Amino acid sequence: MFLQYFGLKFNPFSKEVPVEKMYMSQDLQELTQRLKYLQTTRGIGLVAGEPGAGKTTTLRKYASELNPSLYRHCYFSLSTVTVSEFYQGLALELGEEPAFKKVAIFRQIQQAICSMYYDNRITPVIILDEIHLASSKLLEDLRLIFNFKMDSQNPFILILSGQSTIRNKLGMNVNRPLKQRLAVKYVMQGLKKEEISDYCNSRLKQAGQVEDIITEGATEVLYANSNGLPRVVNSLMSNSLIYACNQNLRIIDEEVIYHAQNELNI
Repeated sequence: MFLQYFGLKFNPFSKEVPVEKMYMSQDLQELTQRLKYLQTTRGIGLVAGEPGAGKTTTLRKYASELNPSLYRHCYFSLSTVTVSEFYQGLALELGEEPAFKKVAIFRQIQQAICSMYYDNRITPVIILDEIHLASSKLLEDLRLIFNFKMDSQNPFILILSGQSTIRNKLGMNVNRPLKQRLAVKYVMQGLKKEEISDYCNSRLKQAGQVEDIITEGATEVLYANSNGLPRVVNSLMSNSLIYACNQNLRIIDEEVIYHAQNELNI
């Protein structure tokens, strides 16, 4: 078992690493600052990026750090739901029992948001993930349902998160009214080349590895094969540790990374 072989307490490259131990890359720091700005203005923000860039993980960290006496976050992962199903799901996330008719659910959602913000002084933070899968009809309804007091107030924070293709969808004429209401937009780029080594070593040290076991050449290959996407880096490193253990190797060099990449390509 590679954990015992390398003296690790857990797999440092699994997605179960606690949010407080996340590596603060430049990408994550920049997005965090944008989201903090959104807290001051409220309204709608967009987080886009390629699969594996760390969008959901970063939003999980952001949500976990919100003051529960001032904010209440709701997470809703969109797939190919209909508009009516979306309304029902959002109402449930806000603690409402969805009514039968769409117009009634519309009012339930708006009233729940207003009650939370104006009566309880708590700002609802609604995170809609996988938004690139949403239909244009659903995106159009988003603009309508988050229109309060003739579009003069924002008693909410709405964060749309999805793959980069959402930018093309928002560029369509039918979706431009929603795009124009975005107070914050950020496209995640992943880890920079010079951050790969620190990222991997920091994770290894959190799991109990005290020595640097990754060569400079290995980090070059890691970046070349992952484009800095954390999810891909994690997969490559997990496979590299397994391969090195099986080969009785103590160092992760470029050859080990190549073998790990070949196994992932099977």
